[in-house]
Amino acid sequence: MRLKLITKAIEKKAQKQFPMGNDMNQMVVAKFFNPCGQGTWYLMNQDPNDPNYCWGIVKLFEVEVGSFGLDELKAFKGPFGIGIERDKFFTPRPAKEIYDALNRGQHV
Repeated sequence: MRLKLITKAIEKKAQKQFPMGNDMNQMVVAKFFNPCGQGTWYLMNQDPNDPNYCWGIVKLFEVEVGSFGLDELKAFKGPFGIGIERDKFFTPRPAKEIYDALNRGQHV
């Protein structure tokens, strides 16, 4: 059975932080990744009025902070038909800490 991409508990934490916008002092509450290729998304907040709209740190070809669509992550299927996964072992950490570590080339 495939792990649910986003749980109600994660959603609640992300939506609570939505008023913080792009403030790097908030927590990253979840990590999503492509198990068959590039792409890692670190969820900081989510719009309670439009749960598809998420804000966080995205590492594809470079490290960026911006919005991403939850529906796009859910719909993605890689070359083997495997979709984006949630890191079930991820522990929430401050966004600034993750952003700085990624920019130093560290795996988070």
